[in-house]
Amino acid sequence: MVPAFLSVTLGLALLVWSADRFVEGSVATARHFGMPPLLIGMVIVGFGTSIPEMLVSTISAYQGNAGIALGNAYGSNITNIALILGLTALISPIAFHSNVLRKELPILTGVTALAAFQLWDGELTRIEALVLLGIFGSLMAWTIWQGLRKRTDTFGKEMESELEARTMPLGRAIFWLGCGLSLLIVSSRLLVWGAVEIAQALGVSDLVIGLTIVAVGTSLPELASSIIATRKGEHDIALGNILGSNLFNTLAVVGIAGTIHPMAVGPEVLSRDILVMTGLTLSLYVIGYGFRGPGRINRYEGSLLLACYFSYIVYLVSNTLGKG
Repeated sequence: MVPAFLSVTLGLALLVWSADRFVEGSVATARHFGMPPLLIGMVIVGFGTSIPEMLVSTISAYQGNAGIALGNAYGSNITNIALILGLTALISPIAFHSNVLRKELPILTGVTALAAFQLWDGELTRIEALVLLGIFGSLMAWTIWQGLRKRTDTFGKEMESELEARTMPLGRAIFWLGCGLSLLIVSSRLLVWGAVEIAQALGVSDLVIGLTIVAVGTSLPELASSIIATRKGEHDIALGNILGSNLFNTLAVVGIAGTIHPMAVGPEVLSRDILVMTGLTLSLYVIGYGFRGPGRINRYEGSLLLACYFSYIVYLVSNTLGKG
């Protein structure tokens, strides 16, 4: 099992590094071709950090490991809200004011409800997966339309300031875009192979491995970008990374994986994982939406999110060991 652990470790390290290079190259290339800062932040940065989840789940589905594909997507959503937002808020309370983010949270809630509805019968069919991709395409079109309108927005201002500090020649940007994407594919294959081998050796399901090791690993780019953005005072970018990533995971990642390989889904996914994901999404209304003014996630609320995450992981592990 040593080669499998080495494969997962190397795959995760390379995945995080190559994802960062890919996003940096994509952002710089888009900037050179005149893409508005708001659009770069919402599309490339917001969804670009979820490229690891997409590649890992796609490769898993192609190889017939549906548990890793689904567990990676939903586990990443849980990790994004409970672990990443919680840890980020603990380091520095998160305040946000953007109208764009206020629109994204209700959309994410609706998409999460759709995911639960689709899995109610214990399977994700190819048609249901295509519905997810259709909704994702519509949201992307709406996002692009909103970004091209160039309205004044806190998120857009923060993104423009961030871009001014991250200039890069076009040739170098294209090089890192291509290099990052190539290494992302290689590292994803390493990670999936190692994760499957570990699951088989330990006698646990692919789903549990996807919800834990793989989900945390593919969420590391969101963790890094959110912490960096928050320490710079760019709170809307930090929250935008999480909401955009969760939308991407639920619609595009699951949609692509389900289109490649329709999945039979165990009842625990709906009664445990979807339930936790839904509860965490709804909690953002209470702890951070800001009905009477600017929203804010303070350190106490960040601690509660972290406690929820570790309680979930402990339950997963203890339940798995109990069955073993």
